[in-house]
Amino acid sequence: MKRSVALLSTLLGIIWYASPAQAQSKSTAGFDKLRTLAGEWQGKTSDGKSFEVSYQLISNSSALMETLASANEPSMVTVYHADGDNLMMTHYCSIANQPRMRAKVPAGDIKKLEFSFVDATNLANSNDAHMSSLVYTFQDKDHVMAEWTLSKDGQKMPMMFNLERKK
Repeated sequence: MKRSVALLSTLLGIIWYASPAQAQSKSTAGFDKLRTLAGEWQGKTSDGKSFEVSYQLISNSSALMETLASANEPSMVTVYHADGDNLMMTHYCSIANQPRMRAKVPAGDIKKLEFSFVDATNLANSNDAHMSSLVYTFQDKDHVMAEWTLSKDGQKMPMMFNLERKK
């Protein structure tokens, strides 16, 4: 019995030590910046449409789930997480594909995170419509700009989302 308890204690210690929350890398600062988004947000797009966004820490705080909703349009989900020295995200788009993007985390005080296209599931070819980049600009703790870029047939169409934290 004592041997089982000792083994269990050792395993729990290893799991705690190796957990993503304990891992240190260049992505830590970037993910910590994204964590500050946790909560409820609202805003308008560059073409005047109102929307709401919810950010929720999930999976033992190792991922951040974003749910974007606007009137008369399907909701979309994006999940952000650390991946070594980079940040990754998967966007579950209403156009039924799932782009993955990567951001290199800048040194110092993070004012901007720029995600670039890596690949996508359910994308027959690269000319089909898909989200190809996302840039977060952190203005202050209650105001953030998110610029999503849709690519189709070689053309890029940016859409700005001005987010304000709900109070």
